[in-house]
Amino acid sequence: MKASRANHPDPNNNLPLPIPTHDIQIGHAANEAATRHRFADYRARRADHTLRRQDADLALFAEFLSSLGIQVSDLNQNPEAWCGITWGLVEAFVKWQLSLGYAIPSINVRLSTVKTYARLALQSGCLTPEEYALIRSIKGFSHREQQRLDQRRPRQRVGAKKPVPVPLTPQQAAALKTQPDTPQGRRDALLMCLLLDHGLRVGEVASLRVENIDLEAGLLRFFRPKVGKTQTHRLSPDTLHLLRRCSALNDLPSEPQAPLLRASLKDGSLGKAGMTTRAITQRVRFLGEQLGITGLSAHDCRHYWATQAARRGVDPFALQQAGGWASLAMPRRYIADNEIANEDLL
Repeated sequence: MKASRANHPDPNNNLPLPIPTHDIQIGHAANEAATRHRFADYRARRADHTLRRQDADLALFAEFLSSLGIQVSDLNQNPEAWCGITWGLVEAFVKWQLSLGYAIPSINVRLSTVKTYARLALQSGCLTPEEYALIRSIKGFSHREQQRLDQRRPRQRVGAKKPVPVPLTPQQAAALKTQPDTPQGRRDALLMCLLLDHGLRVGEVASLRVENIDLEAGLLRFFRPKVGKTQTHRLSPDTLHLLRRCSALNDLPSEPQAPLLRASLKDGSLGKAGMTTRAITQRVRFLGEQLGITGLSAHDCRHYWATQAARRGVDPFALQQAGGWASLAMPRRYIADNEIANEDLL
């Protein structure tokens, strides 16, 4: 190969041979092509829910810049939009969110998003290495810092996201899984079993198909979009019982590729196959309110599932695997939060 001559000295003077001009031009052209597609290539590798969150993060960043009289657009796709973005602006964006009462975890996530796209802008030649290094040096807030800041600022949270999950007792979880023996009631009970017994995310429940269920083997095979992998769960006794009953009473769609859960009609019967994440969220909230539990969400059910596993002493690696987390950080948090500090002292 021509380019390899640069690695071999000339036998006459022991100096490297120069790379031909043509090869240099090809290299520059390759760099330019990679630069033009850097943002698109990065986004092509990300899940849809990640892109939606990042787009919202950058939209808020653009809103902040607009408040300063700086008009930018397409921060998520156009590297040239990052020309002129400085570490001082990013630092001010963090402080602006604090002053408006945004939750610290949300601020940390948005800062991470800005850093990610700043790196893409650097690779695209629209940020200098020096400016990117300063942007990268901006740190988010630790959990301890979050507590101190929240105690001192008058507004601590913006938006509907809850500061802490709604706690559930085992008795409440059992009641949520106990619904009337009607088509809608059995559907609701099955929904709660999938959330409380298996810890599925709301999007994972909405994506379930009839073919994901193996009643003979008692298994549930499903895809986790957030981590990009397919998992198999052994069905809990309650979930398996409900699935068999729903199947016997024709509550489930007949087509293997049809969504597992069916929508509700106003008269309480079941309609077409498929429940959106929004419909599931509203139904979980409604079922919680029927028991006097305010603001219950699908994520609260997942939190309950992980908390119960941690209290039973489940190994963090097993919890990570079953919960579909990409790292041990979240399972370790559940384990740590449920440890009894003086267990070995009694």
